[in-house]
Amino acid sequence: MANEKKDKRFLLRLDQGLYDRLAEEANRANQSVNMYIVSLLSNNHGTKSFENRQIIGQTVLGKDLNVDHGLAFVSGIYYRYLINDNGNVDTTAKYAVIEANGNILTLQKI
Repeated sequence: MANEKKDKRFLLRLDQGLYDRLAEEANRANQSVNMYIVSLLSNNHGTKSFENRQIIGQTVLGKDLNVDHGLAFVSGIYYRYLINDNGNVDTTAKYAVIEANGNILTLQKI
């Protein structure tokens, strides 16, 4: 059993207010405080791309979408885009970036 993967343990000091908030959130998620902290760290440690961190949630005007080339200009970068309902671009509407996969953004009309 020398190859068995073992969990690492370390002491984490939290002030009482932070612990109480984490305990409350963990309770709502039906998790222990330890598992809740592990899930927070796992979900937020280096797994998200620039696009997922900085682009999702931004809005793009329909008039700023290049329909001929299928490009959207967001935060100084050109991305290919898809409309989430496969509809045509409404040049009078606003779109929210709801997903980023490499250089392709998925937009939803808002």
